[in-house]
Amino acid sequence: MVLPHNLCAHVQNAFRARHRHIAVSHTTQNLGILSILLRSGFLLSLTRGTVQLPSPEAFLTVGDANRRIWADLKYRDDRPVLNDMELISMPSKPIFMDVSEIRRLCSGRRAQTIKPLRMGEIAVVHTKNPEYEWLEAREALQLGLGGEVICRAR
Repeated sequence: MVLPHNLCAHVQNAFRARHRHIAVSHTTQNLGILSILLRSGFLLSLTRGTVQLPSPEAFLTVGDANRRIWADLKYRDDRPVLNDMELISMPSKPIFMDVSEIRRLCSGRRAQTIKPLRMGEIAVVHTKNPEYEWLEAREALQLGLGGEVICRAR
């Protein structure tokens, strides 16, 4: 299994290096986290493709090892929209929260050992619900779902 810290570091470093596009391995975890970043306005678009190019047609013809998710990074006034992306739940210490703890996190209060979300900041939650597996913390709060808090982005 690909760990989420690889994706967090890859996205953050690409923004700092002013890349226009990134290609990450095609997994449900990466697709879930990147789609949350897209819905939150940190990315311009997502496209499936191969190692060489973003092409949905070529994506269907290659094997699993060569499948990639291409993300177009978003900049405003030549400054990156995403400034920081950090891991909350570590492989050695996963952080699980129920609905009341997620409510505290979203309303500006500390939950467990996690600092509260500030204005313009999001947290990614992995739930056990197969219908809503990857959610932003505020979406999980609205649906009344708890889960593992994976990372935060601002």
